[in-house]
Formats: sequence, structure tokens, C-alpha cells
Amino acid sequence: MSSIPYKRTSWFMLVVSFLGFLDATYLAVKYYLGEGLTCGFFKGCEEVTTSVYSEIMGVPVSLLGSIYYISVFFFVAYYLDSGKRSSLVLASYATITGFTMTLYFLYIQAFVLQAFCVYCLASALTSTLLFIAGAGVLWRSKRMREG
Repeated sequence: MSSIPYKRTSWFMLVVSFLGFLDATYLAVKYYLGEGLTCGFFKGCEEVTTSVYSEIMGVPVSLLGSIYYISVFFFVAYYLDSGKRSSLVLASYATITGFTMTLYFLYIQAFVLQAFCVYCLASALTSTLLFIAGAGVLWRSKRMREG
């Protein structure tokens, strides 16, 4: 499959989405077990992860994050296996939603709660990296269609 375009970007997205999945799933497990978080030098993990902003319609944001990251992972893995660019393009479009949510939650942490969660910041980093990679895929894909 070395002839697959976007191979390095795809592998990057695969690894980053898996790391994001691990991070978000850890938070989801802690949520469902009712266990608190220790955040080391960051103060505020507990405040962020137990705030009213930690759920959307009763569903923990961390679980939604897990679903997002594993979806991106599987779409990219499918692309690497099949070479179907539409799967990678779909994953890349999904990163726009992930990044938009990241900006919203960073705003909530910084300006509303005035507290930060290190795990949430790790998720923000993985989501941002996925967005940058996905934007590159979409930009190159558009250029290929035009030229």
C-alpha cells in the first residue's frame, strides 16, 4: 500500500487519534467509576470534570470524546487498509467538529470556570493536531480535484 497518498499524514492521524482515545476513555472510566482525578501541578481537574459543562444532555463529554477519537481512528485505519480516500476525507471533516468543541471547552475552562484540567488540555492538543492534519488533507484533496 505504499502508493497510498497521504500515508505519513494518515499514520500521524492514526497515532494521535489513538492517544486522544486513551485520554478521553480514561476520563470516561473515572467518571463512571465516580473516582476523582489527580492532576499533579494543575489545580482544577476535579472542578472541570464535575462542572455542569462536563456533560451534554446527560452524556459525559469524555465519552463523546472517546467516540470522536475512535471514529477518526477507524476511518483513517480503513483508508490505510483500502486506499479509499473518501474515508480519510470524512475523518478530516470530523476534525473540524472536534476542533470547534476544543475551542469551546478551552473558553469554558479559561473564562468561565477559571480552572484547567491537564487531561482536557491533552485532549485539546490531540484534537488540534488532528485538525491541522485534517485541514492539510482537505486542502491537498481539493487541489488534486482542481488540478
